[in-house]
Amino acid sequence: MEGPGIVLAVGLALIHAFVSKLNVSALIPEHKWLSFAGGVSIGYVFLEVFPELGHAQEELEHSAIPMVAYLENHVYLLALLGMVIFYGLDIWALTSRRLNPTIDNTASQGSAFFWIHITAFAVLNGIIGYLLQNLGEHSLLQCILFFVAVALHLFIIDQGLREHHKTPYDQQGRWILTGAIIVGAIVGQAFHLQEAAISIIWSFLAGSLILNILKRELPDEQKSCFWSFVGGASLYTGLLLSI
Repeated sequence: MEGPGIVLAVGLALIHAFVSKLNVSALIPEHKWLSFAGGVSIGYVFLEVFPELGHAQEELEHSAIPMVAYLENHVYLLALLGMVIFYGLDIWALTSRRLNPTIDNTASQGSAFFWIHITAFAVLNGIIGYLLQNLGEHSLLQCILFFVAVALHLFIIDQGLREHHKTPYDQQGRWILTGAIIVGAIVGQAFHLQEAAISIIWSFLAGSLILNILKRELPDEQKSCFWSFVGGASLYTGLLLSI
């Protein structure tokens, strides 16, 4: 397997497997590192995700895929669909916890919700792994910046899933997500879809990314540090613009 894709996939997979279990708050106050990560993620969304959605829109406007050519703003509809689906999963998780406040840590291991939740995020990880093939023509700095943004995103997603599912996530969930990134990267090396199809996949992923960043990586005013947020956004934006 050539190119940086498989290397980055292994690095991102390790986030789920091991790094996410580190107690970062013991070294850096939680409100500071969460705000910094939120700033980095917002920089990534505005300078990478939104422009890429515009590029994907151009690809689909000239696509021969049935039905797509008849829809306006197809990319943004797909991004909206991804956002709605994962927002629904979050609401489902919160409702389940509220209705079962005394549920045992292992009680959700065999539940349909646990497997649906993990499967949905495994699909996202597989998409991320697949799209790593497109980094082959990028510079080393671009690859590093992409890795940092996505790694911070996965780290916080991992914490959210652990909070929802606890022991089942540690025993099974995180390994499924770890494997999904690797499988996606292997598939990406072996099979190359048309540009329009990749645009569809990316658009769905972008919707979920935007939701998770706004919902999980921008803490409320009681748990945030404005200057850490500004620092993360400024540093990441400056590095992107310097490329």
